[in-house]
Amino acid sequence: MVKVSAEAASSSSSSFSSAKKHDVFISFRGEDTRKSFTSHLYAAFQHNKIQTFIDYKLPKGGEISPIILKAIEHSNLSVVVLSKHYASSTWCLRELAKIIEHKKRGGHIVIPVFFKVDPSHVRKQTGTYGKAFEKYERDGKHSMAMLQKWKAALTEVANLVGWNMRNYR
Repeated sequence: MVKVSAEAASSSSSSFSSAKKHDVFISFRGEDTRKSFTSHLYAAFQHNKIQTFIDYKLPKGGEISPIILKAIEHSNLSVVVLSKHYASSTWCLRELAKIIEHKKRGGHIVIPVFFKVDPSHVRKQTGTYGKAFEKYERDGKHSMAMLQKWKAALTEVANLVGWNMRNYR
């Protein structure tokens, strides 16, 4: 397997296209977990020689990067770190929708990690998750079909067996 590190991910998409599958794709809300849980998780995967894709250095913007889409498609497993502000990022929601789509095609494992968030808030889009969707509906920047797709993805991921880390320190 080709190791796709954060540094490699920041290079051009043409260099990524030749990469083979990697083991894990980590989806996370940077401002919530980048410098805490997610960095420790990534380090543990690297220490155990688990080929992991993480988007530390990719430019952020409205549209999800083709590098991210390819990384999801070329991974065997996704760890989705659902945190307080995960749903306030359309980037994260687009990643999640792609992850769930990949899972439905078969052979892709998805493991949710509920990081300082109640799984029922994710499942039912209440709390900060509900507030994020209220904002999306008010803004009118996204179609109702897209919002429904994101809500369905959140519900599906919250119904999977995962790790509840509500009291992580």
